[in-house]
Amino acid sequence: MNKPRIAFLGIGLMGQPMVLNLLRAGYPLNAWNRTFGKAAALSCEGANACKQVQEAVKDADFIISMLENGPVVDSVLFSEATLGALKPGALVIDMSSIAPAMAKRHHQILAERGHGYLDAPVSGGTAGAEQASLSIMAGGSKADFERAGPLFACLGKAATYIGPAGSGQLAKCANQAIVGITIGAVAEALLLAARGGADPAAVREALLGGFAGSRILELHGQRMIDRSFMPGGTARVQLKDLQTILDTAQDEDLQLPLTEQAFAQYEQLVERGLEGVDHSGLLLQLEALNAPARLNDKATTKPDNTPDA
Repeated sequence: MNKPRIAFLGIGLMGQPMVLNLLRAGYPLNAWNRTFGKAAALSCEGANACKQVQEAVKDADFIISMLENGPVVDSVLFSEATLGALKPGALVIDMSSIAPAMAKRHHQILAERGHGYLDAPVSGGTAGAEQASLSIMAGGSKADFERAGPLFACLGKAATYIGPAGSGQLAKCANQAIVGITIGAVAEALLLAARGGADPAAVREALLGGFAGSRILELHGQRMIDRSFMPGGTARVQLKDLQTILDTAQDEDLQLPLTEQAFAQYEQLVERGLEGVDHSGLLLQLEALNAPARLNDKATTKPDNTPDA
């Protein structure tokens, strides 16, 4: 039985390995990116590189978008030209991180045209995308979630149905609040240890065995010690996600002081021209705030500031 065709929009740090996993699973796939060369580079892997979004979606049963932010999703996928090119009954799966309110609006637009929609953002970074071990948080109808199940199985180890449209994005907001705040906590803790004369690597190792142990301490704590800030997830995207969280909180009449503080520090990091470092590079902002404090003397890896898509 032939597998359904996928249109994949957005061949960035996350999209490129996700496309490769879908191709390896045998799915026919149309690839599109604002910079055509990134899509064309996948032709040798079996993808059909498309120069126009309408060309990519016109014969696709599933459309997966992995774009940088909500306005980009709006302009790429929800133009009249693109909507008019969608195959009848196509299922749109937006795996970008956008505002929950926008996801609800996108669902309504597509439902009125007879198309399915899932907001299905992910967690796990580039390593998770490469290893097909992403955590996928999906909002929409249960039937569309089940329809997308075989695709999700190619991309992640855990796909969870959260609830109606917008729920996946709310789960991603929760995820990014924990990530952003915890990266700040780890950076502060290791900087405190180093300033007091302790070996931050040894402190990290000790903490991993106790209640403070976490994936953030394990992975991003090691990045801080190694001063390796090539991006898996950039500071720019983390700042964007924190802004989405605060905007959503305002809509719900909530005050989130820890998220506000994390946002302020990421904002200063980005304003210093370091938007392209990994989000664990928040350490650099805290070091600047406490100059001449420094975790160690290894050279900082220069980030790649090239946009994701």
